[in-house]
Amino acid sequence: PREEVAYVTCTYRSTGIEQPDFLATVDLNPRSCHYGQVIHRLPMPNLKDELHCAGWGPACGCFDSGAAAKRSKLVLPSLISSRIYVLDVGSQCRAPRICKTIEPVDVFWKCNKGHLAVTHALPNGDILIANMGDAAGNGKGGFVVLDGETFELKGNWESECEAPPTGCDFWYQARHNVLVSSAGAVPRVAGRGFNPDDLKKGVFGRRLNVWNLSCRSLTQCFDLGEDSLPLSVRFLHCPEAAEGYVGCALSGAIFRLYKSCEA
Repeated sequence: PREEVAYVTCTYRSTGIEQPDFLATVDLNPRSCHYGQVIHRLPMPNLKDELHCAGWGPACGCFDSGAAAKRSKLVLPSLISSRIYVLDVGSQCRAPRICKTIEPVDVFWKCNKGHLAVTHALPNGDILIANMGDAAGNGKGGFVVLDGETFELKGNWESECEAPPTGCDFWYQARHNVLVSSAGAVPRVAGRGFNPDDLKKGVFGRRLNVWNLSCRSLTQCFDLGEDSLPLSVRFLHCPEAAEGYVGCALSGAIFRLYKSCEA
C-alpha cells in the first residue's frame, strides 16, 4: 500500500541552536488537509546526537527470519554521540515514540566502535549498523549488530582483524551472498571541516569493500582514488540483480559495480 507518512531525521549541528535533534513525521496522504506538512516532532532526550540514516528493524525484506511485513520499529543511529534509539512507529505511525535507547558506553565497551552511520535489516532479521570510527574518533570501519527481536546489542558483525580503516554506507544482495560497504572519513579530523591537505593524509577513505555476507568475511577491496570518498552504495532494486552503484562525495563520480561471469 501507498505510504501515508514519511520520517525525516532533523539535526541542529552547526546551527548554534542548543536543542535535541528530532524525528519529523510528514503527512503523505494527498487527500489530507495536512498533505506535505510536518504533523509531529519527536525530540530526542539528549543534545548533540546528530541523528543519521535510520532503518527498519526488522523489515519486510527479511525473508529468512519470518518477520512480519508490518514495519513497526525504526532504528536511529547517532553519528556524533554513538547513541542508538529504537522507535515504536507501529502503535501510532503519525506520532512515534522512543521505546529503547542503547547508550554510547555500551557501544564503546562491547564493540570498540563509535560514530554510527547507516542502518539496514539483515536477511535473518538482525539489524546491522555501519560505523565510521572508534570511541576516540579514530577511523575504523565495520558494523555493529542488534538483535532483531529484542534490539539488544549483540556485538561486532565482522572479525576485529578485518575492520576497514574507515566506513560509512553499505547494501547487500542476499541472493548473491554479497555485501558492499563504502569508505568514510576519520571523524575526529573531518569534524573540524574540509581541508584539501587531508586528502593525502588518509582522512578521507577511498576504499570500496566487498564482503561474503554469510561468512562475514572481507573478500575484495577497490581503491577508487585519492579524491574519491565513496559514500552511498545501492544495488538495483531487483533482488536477482548483480550490479549496483556507488556515489563519491569529493570527485562527484559514480562507479558501477557488478559481478563478473567468472565469480
